[in-house]
Amino acid sequence: MQDTITSVINPADRQGKYLDTPELEKLRKYFQTGELRVKAAATISENASSIVSQAVANSLLYGDITCPGGNMYPTRRYAACIRDLTLFLRYATYAMLADDPSIIEERVLFGLKETFSTLGVPIQPTVQAIQALKEVTTRLVGAEAGQEVGTHLDHICSGLSQ
Repeated sequence: MQDTITSVINPADRQGKYLDTPELEKLRKYFQTGELRVKAAATISENASSIVSQAVANSLLYGDITCPGGNMYPTRRYAACIRDLTLFLRYATYAMLADDPSIIEERVLFGLKETFSTLGVPIQPTVQAIQALKEVTTRLVGAEAGQEVGTHLDHICSGLSQ
């Protein structure tokens, strides 16, 4: 995983050049939104369990998926779903803090769709649950910070849907 600082400075250093205006502007924006991202991450960390619980309640809990024969039945499958959503939220938070989606590629999406397919995990309900995570998180942290983390949750949805 990189952060914006590393992704801007390392290529310039390899080329032996000073940062140009677009690179400096990218860093300025990163620092300007830093406090917003840190506050959002703190709020998400403090409320992660309730965010995930609310997202499940909003998207999955009352459908056939939780009934006998559904993909969130029995309890161990339900727990696995909660675990996965917790990981998705955590990695989206990391990506938001770093302002870099590479951690999502490396630690979440690499092989995930194939794993879910092998295990029979349905992609569409998973995407719905991730979208519910985005909605619940946005209500909690506010629109601007919600958009920051939402971008990374959308990236997970896109990776699963392709």
